[in-house]
Amino acid sequence: MVYDYDYFVGEVYKLTQIDLSSYKQNQMKRRIDALIARHKIKDYGEYIAVLKKDKDMLNEFVEYITINVSEFYRNPEQWKFLTDDCFPELINRFGKRLRIWSAACSTGDEPYSLVMALSKYIPLSQIKITATDISNEIIDKAKIGIYNEKSIAAVPEEYKKKYFVKNGSFYQISDEIKKCVEFKKHNLLKDPFPKDYNLIVCRNVLIYFTEEAKDETFRKYYDSLCKGGMLFIGSTEQIINYKQIGFTRRSNFFYEK
Repeated sequence: MVYDYDYFVGEVYKLTQIDLSSYKQNQMKRRIDALIARHKIKDYGEYIAVLKKDKDMLNEFVEYITINVSEFYRNPEQWKFLTDDCFPELINRFGKRLRIWSAACSTGDEPYSLVMALSKYIPLSQIKITATDISNEIIDKAKIGIYNEKSIAAVPEEYKKKYFVKNGSFYQISDEIKKCVEFKKHNLLKDPFPKDYNLIVCRNVLIYFTEEAKDETFRKYYDSLCKGGMLFIGSTEQIINYKQIGFTRRSNFFYEK
């Protein structure tokens, strides 16, 4: 039997429910081939056999292909627009108990940034953010909340002092911030999307999707927002057909339903 990439994609879906066919093939195949070479595995068939037997290898594979690159307050000027313009408007529109979803949240940098930014207007006791990711391993890391100096470089100084404790070369985020975030597992390409959110944040994730998968996901985000809700996307992304979907563009990275 020839163990080609299509075979591998089918077997990965059976194992993980991750649909690699919805990711850009050349980009994803390069990443997977590099991982296989690193382990000195001869082909896709042998690698699938290893993934079926070895849970640690399977966890490593899922974490590797889901591309977990994140940092606090990534692209600070966009966070400034969110904090100074969007949050006051959303609070005025929906009240202080905003429903916020941080999708594909990676190691927690983004939802924890949302909590800190929102604390400018709302007491922490009233902030509750839903954060989801496809990887259980990554969610576990997010719940622990330990970060290096590079990850928190863009955090405003007042929040660094208030909400982080330095331990050697690492920083532990405070429990009072962690309590504001509920982490759940969610597959953007497979699972149903939750409804009635005032703000959805999903940044620098969909760039790895095919154009078809990207369009479908943006449409699902639109359906997940309540009228007047906003979608915050990454600096490497844009919604070409936002008017066709039903969005109004508020800035390059903010879209309103």
